[in-house]
Amino acid sequence: MKMNLKAVGAGSLAACATLMTIVAVLYARPAAGAQPPAAADPAVIPAWNAIAVSTIAGPSPNGAGKANAEAFLWFAFVQAAVYNAVNGITGEYELYEWNAKAPKGASPQAAAAAAAHGVLMEYFGSSDFANSGTIAANLNAALATSLGQIPDGVPKKQGIRYGERAAERLIELREDDGRFAPIVFNVPLAAGVWRPTPPALAPFFDPWLGQVEPFVIDSPSQFRPGPPPAISSDLYVEEFEEVRDYGVNIGSLRTAAQTQTALFFADTGIGPLQAGLRDLVTRRGLDISDSARLFAAVDLSMADAVIAVWDGKFHYGWWRPITAIREADTDGNPNTAGTPGWTPLLVTPPYPDWPSGLCGLIGAATTALSQLNADGRVDLNLTSVAAGVTRHYDIAADIQHDAIDARVFSGIHFRTADAVAIAMGTQVANWALDHHFAPTN
Repeated sequence: MKMNLKAVGAGSLAACATLMTIVAVLYARPAAGAQPPAAADPAVIPAWNAIAVSTIAGPSPNGAGKANAEAFLWFAFVQAAVYNAVNGITGEYELYEWNAKAPKGASPQAAAAAAAHGVLMEYFGSSDFANSGTIAANLNAALATSLGQIPDGVPKKQGIRYGERAAERLIELREDDGRFAPIVFNVPLAAGVWRPTPPALAPFFDPWLGQVEPFVIDSPSQFRPGPPPAISSDLYVEEFEEVRDYGVNIGSLRTAAQTQTALFFADTGIGPLQAGLRDLVTRRGLDISDSARLFAAVDLSMADAVIAVWDGKFHYGWWRPITAIREADTDGNPNTAGTPGWTPLLVTPPYPDWPSGLCGLIGAATTALSQLNADGRVDLNLTSVAAGVTRHYDIAADIQHDAIDARVFSGIHFRTADAVAIAMGTQVANWALDHHFAPTN
């Protein structure tokens, strides 16, 4: 029936207005037993990244002590599960190797915490890990604190269960992926061939890293670079002399600023870089979906950069500067001369020179950030304990340039080993973002 307002008296209008007010109040009032809204605080993403870094790379008894190249695989495990747990609910981005639908109205915040907790418990809080009891207790306490910030109800319960499923899916995906395979580097010694370096003379660290199943690229060798410069080449001599003169511990040609750059990148790759990502998502006010995506895209790209780099290290087995410089009288090149006792600024890591692990990581991380940040910047604040300084890097080229210089000034890499690694990391990250983490629309 169409109402003719002209025919309605003042009293009738008042009664009608009162009725509409009552209806509005009734619709606005929560029904008995109504559930709280699905919690989606993005702070849960950096919070659990910090927990993951502490658990994976922190020292015993509270951490697994994996402050090395292996850590990047474990970071990727956690962030892939968190990404799926969040975006399976929000629907913002395509899932990573998963298609399970989430319950409508589930809490992505609860899902993120449960997913990170599930992955970390599986690998570090289980009974077959040395200090698993302490780690498990810490993880359970962290989960209780995290979930305690979310109102009880169906959204929370559904989010927890979906996050657990995301963790289970990741663990299933990574079964039999090649981790810890008994691979040995046993190339006969000759000029140019890597061998254990002083002072520890440790064997090749984790050679299986170069043959483990990648996360986003097709194979470990997909972006394998060509061989290093031949010992007989002018480029080899040029780089030999550069690292000999600028990378030596005592009597170097380095400036104070160059020494600071070398020290800055001595410890930046693991903890400080993850802290820089946490700072970035917080400063930029990313929502929970974008925060989870940024960590997943960067950490999976870096993990595959490590895998690709280790493939190159194992394939080429190229010697480190400390060996090349000390043994130069036996390399067959009349333009190089041996320097017995030559010692680099930093201790040489126990794996070959070509290509550089750190620079592979920097290439991958900065390329991913340049694509993910709408303004094309990396916008990273990084703090190095070794150098005692914080640096801000606005664009990828600046941090890439410093990372290349740093490894030369440290005395642990020839320059082109750094440059080709930056290119490899760039290729890996571009591939990752071309094939994964796309918006659903």
